Amino acid sequence: MRAVLATLGYVMSPDSARVLMIRRDTRPDDIHFGYYNGLGGKLEPDEDVSSGMRREIAEESGLECGPLDFAGTISWPGFGRGGENWFGFIFRIPTWTGTPKTGNDEGSLHWVERADLLGGTLPMWESDRHFLPLVFADSPTVFHGVMPFRDGKAQSWSYTS
Repeated sequence: MRAVLATLGYVMSPDSARVLMIRRDTRPDDIHFGYYNGLGGKLEPDEDVSSGMRREIAEESGLECGPLDFAGTISWPGFGRGGENWFGFIFRIPTWTGTPKTGNDEGSLHWVERADLLGGTLPMWESDRHFLPLVFADSPTVFHGVMPFRDGKAQSWSYTS
């Protein structure tokens, strides 16, 4: 499978009660428009996954990451605007330095309660509700998931730990 390689990171507040999320609200043509999402994006051809995650966090939030906590991977066949396959490396970022920006060219940044994120009270991809409990589990284990998409909707979800 050919896929776009990407990172997705969840920056945690010092007490782990809140998560820094982007609300994609700047471009109405964005497939994520109006949704809250973690930070991240496509890997550059010359960078490893960790470097890509650190670059994306710095670009999108202005923060410098401490150690990255690897949560897992997700294969999203058919996810992209043109039906492209995406493969994501998911991280928790428990420590960081700096002051977060209020927004960037993709949207506004917000500290959201972890309970709200997991409780389904935020506008977000419905499919995120499947894997976020694994990312934010009290005793997380690394997971590897597959979530095929068709016409902008997840068709199924499976994973192994």
